[in-house]
Amino acid sequence: MLSGAKLLFIVMIVANINMWEWLGQETPSWWTWFTTNKIYACMMVFFLCNAVEGQLVSTGAFEITFNDVPVWSKLETGRIPQPPELFQIIDNHVRFNQNTNTWSDNI
Repeated sequence: MLSGAKLLFIVMIVANINMWEWLGQETPSWWTWFTTNKIYACMMVFFLCNAVEGQLVSTGAFEITFNDVPVWSKLETGRIPQPPELFQIIDNHVRFNQNTNTWSDNI
């Protein structure tokens, strides 16, 4: 979502679109600076948003659920699973669900 907002903001700077006119507000001085210094403004928006995105990714919140059952937590394990490991976990959950459904059908 932040990447999309970043790109939209950069397009608005390059196209010289003043969103505050649409909102009936006075144009802020920083927006005037952005539209007169497009290259610097676009680079600043790009790099600042990338820094924020990097911080959001590195917070440690990485949770995986399968059929509403938590199967991996980076907060608990301290790492992100390797793809083969994740596929094995999901495969085990699928097999467990199949065995549980077969067992309950036999009862």
